Amino acid sequence: MTSTPDRAIEVVGLRKRYGSLDAVAGIDLHVNRAEVFALLGPNGAGKTTTVEILEGHRDRDGGSVDVLGHDPQHSGQAFREQIGIVLQSTGVEPYLTVEETLEQFSGYYPRPRPIGEVLEVVGLSDQGGARVRQLSGGQQRRLDVAVGLVGDPDLLFLDEPTTGFDPAARRQAWGLVHNLQALGKTVFLTTHYMDEAQQLADRLAIIVAGEIVAEGTPGELMNRDHVSTIEFQQTPAATSFIAGVLGEVAIGDGLVTIKTSEPTSALAMISGRAAEQGVELEGLTVTRATLEDVYLELAGPGAAADATGDDAGAEVSG
Repeated sequence: MTSTPDRAIEVVGLRKRYGSLDAVAGIDLHVNRAEVFALLGPNGAGKTTTVEILEGHRDRDGGSVDVLGHDPQHSGQAFREQIGIVLQSTGVEPYLTVEETLEQFSGYYPRPRPIGEVLEVVGLSDQGGARVRQLSGGQQRRLDVAVGLVGDPDLLFLDEPTTGFDPAARRQAWGLVHNLQALGKTVFLTTHYMDEAQQLADRLAIIVAGEIVAEGTPGELMNRDHVSTIEFQQTPAATSFIAGVLGEVAIGDGLVTIKTSEPTSALAMISGRAAEQGVELEGLTVTRATLEDVYLELAGPGAAADATGDDAGAEVSG
């Protein structure tokens, strides 16, 4: 495969088989340089296998892979110096200080990033002298990212970066990802949180049963069916408001719900009729599909726990 200068990752026809199982069944995807790309999928979909192949930790059975101009399956030290990997848990010596930890890891690279700069990027400038065991959970996760960043990689793999974080710590971590992108880094992200993917990813792909079932920007995926939902509380005159409205109508549990591809005209018709009768439409909302809605539609109801992070465990503060 001929690498393209503006592409950090180029994958064509990637396959990986375990016995009779096609874990990855001929997928194509690409990641542009200096973008945040998210790979989403339920457990067992082939997500981890794909990432490990890109990192050079697992051999493929077919297809071609180009990562920063290298084939990870046949790459050496030069490739490893260009990538950073942040796993869900990184084992570091708890009795070293934050600065000592980064000094240790920086020694593995020929041109490490200055430790002070790394600490500033990850928001640990005030914790340089603190021992690792004294850090909060959120701070330890920032240290994980710092370890992945200290070699000054062009591409950073982030595996479930905010699993178990409380809402405040998650928002801080999102800011960290934006900082990395501002440095010109390419970020390849896996996450079970759909709001996280929606907030961070320039583009994303959803993998199900070893195949890419959707790819694009979060906005493109959310608008793929061009369906919006109009909802309001049921009134005695509700049936007259919705007569002739184009869309899928449901009335129940005290609500009127309309799924339509023409929300402007549908809303104008409903609100006009209500105004003529002097009726206020209580609880009126107009929404479009969220990324989680799209994900669950494509991945199936069994992916609900993954999408909402119900398996994330205890919360970790920043």
